[in-house]
Amino acid sequence: MRPPGRRIRRWGCAVALLMFAAVCCAAPVGNAISAYVALKTGAQEDDGGIAEGGSAADIPARMLSAYNKAVQQVGKYVPTCQGMRWPILAGIAKVESNHAIGHTIAANGDIRPKIYGVLLGGSGQGGNTTAVPDSDGGRWDGTATGERAVGPFQFLPSTWESVAKDGNDDHVADPHNADDAALSAAVYLCEGGRDLTQRSQLKTAILQYNHSNEYVAEVTGWIDQYTAAAKDPGLKNVSGKARTVIEAALSQRGVPYSWGGGTASGPSYGVCCSPSGKSGASIKGFDCSGLTAFAYERAGIRLPRVAAAQASVGKRIPANLGTSALKPGDLVFYAYAPDRDSTIYHVGIYVGSGQMVNAPRPGTVVRLDSMNAMSGYAGGARLL
Repeated sequence: MRPPGRRIRRWGCAVALLMFAAVCCAAPVGNAISAYVALKTGAQEDDGGIAEGGSAADIPARMLSAYNKAVQQVGKYVPTCQGMRWPILAGIAKVESNHAIGHTIAANGDIRPKIYGVLLGGSGQGGNTTAVPDSDGGRWDGTATGERAVGPFQFLPSTWESVAKDGNDDHVADPHNADDAALSAAVYLCEGGRDLTQRSQLKTAILQYNHSNEYVAEVTGWIDQYTAAAKDPGLKNVSGKARTVIEAALSQRGVPYSWGGGTASGPSYGVCCSPSGKSGASIKGFDCSGLTAFAYERAGIRLPRVAAAQASVGKRIPANLGTSALKPGDLVFYAYAPDRDSTIYHVGIYVGSGQMVNAPRPGTVVRLDSMNAMSGYAGGARLL
């Protein structure tokens, strides 16, 4: 759709650097946030409220409604398309506009103020070095001096004219409308009747959207995050203290991440600062080990405050046994050097089916994640 470009920000922490009782977190694959042509500058002309996140709790309800509605409608336009689902659209919109957060989304889907990317004049702004001539006389992008991407899915006006669909039945296809933009993106990704349940075809569709392998990795990372967050953790076969721990952790979904935040009693204000300079001092919430300490306290088990120390409690489950050795309620660890517990930087709570309750990093919220959301799996610990 547009010239490729991206920016990656990575969060991290070194246990040896800790000056306080907090330890979390490093970045999963695809954790970067971008607004496409603003990727290298980190800003859109209208500040789209770019922030980290990865669960349905991060998506404005009206935008999530637009994604689901588009999934229901796409078969009308591409009946042979298979596997379109809301996390795919959410992954694209997360990277392109952070779900229009910071903008007002009306009941009919209109987004105000409108979302504009940088002017693609070849100046180098946002990594763009090739001028893109105006194609719409400013109708969609507000300027006739050149071209800029528009709306929550950041369509170029020329692309919009070829794929535009009316998603809210008002007889106007507008890229600044959530329903119209989401449906048009779904149709564009489904082009040719793709089977998006196949990873290779999903990647091909995203590559068509932005011809950059790094962009594909970024978007698929978010799709995986949203897919995990959308799943029912399925606790009907989990009982006793394990269920108590998991339900306690799940009850905190949507609570903000706070570096150094969280105690056995619940969310608390954190401290300053993470190795990347993020402070939790003004944020009431949890970091990863604060969340596990809280959840296990509900089952009458007092944990040490930091993740590396929590690995010494209970029966250690070596990483070489794989995730199939885990049971719901187990602690799961991630390390810079997975065979050395002293390098553990992160902890979550396993819920089964390859999922964990997770407080990932500054800027996110407590959420349900896939086990591969973090890197460096270092095994688990069984306390129940």
